[in-house]
Amino acid sequence: MSEELRIDGALTRWSTSDRDGLPVLVLLHGYGADEHDLFGLIPYLPEGVAVASVAAPLAPPWPMPGRSWYAIEGLDGRSADSVTLAAEAFLRWLDDAAPEAPAVALLGFSQGAAVALQALRLSPDRIDAVVALSGYAAAGDLPSDEFLAERRPPVFWGRGTNDDVIPPALIAHTAQWLPAHSELSGRVYTGLTHSISEDELRDVHTFLLKWRERAESE
Repeated sequence: MSEELRIDGALTRWSTSDRDGLPVLVLLHGYGADEHDLFGLIPYLPEGVAVASVAAPLAPPWPMPGRSWYAIEGLDGRSADSVTLAAEAFLRWLDDAAPEAPAVALLGFSQGAAVALQALRLSPDRIDAVVALSGYAAAGDLPSDEFLAERRPPVFWGRGTNDDVIPPALIAHTAQWLPAHSELSGRVYTGLTHSISEDELRDVHTFLLKWRERAESE
């Protein structure tokens, strides 16, 4: 697990080229998707922020299309170490891409949600808020977890009752971990599968609007 992952910043899609002084919202896609996948959510997101959609560093096994943040199959599938490697790669990208951003929030789906939460745990002074959709918090302890428990950054966790992709043990762990380490808000959406609904996007908009307003007031 010592190999360093690299994110190709040239693949990142930005909502605007004029990002000076704007809060930055980063989109982290799920397994088998790419940087174009979540970019379509921009009309549902608050205005007045620079949105970046990042391409994950790995290619999933053929014939799966798109990209992945870490393996989900095999002996190391969904391991905390794999999630950490991906989050470390993401934080290096963030340092290069948005070093002067006045505030940073992450919105991740599935794998991207796990990486977003792990990035928050690795660098709680860099990430202000996280939206985790159909994802989970990785197991295990990290050095900054105690600091998070005191700081309690805002996190929105959304998932569906019919989502059978994320293992129940990881959902149970996340349901215990997030309330202890964040200012948690969120919702379980009746009938929703491993996907995103318009009801969920309305809730996400409200959450991110509060984040933007806090960033503007500081």
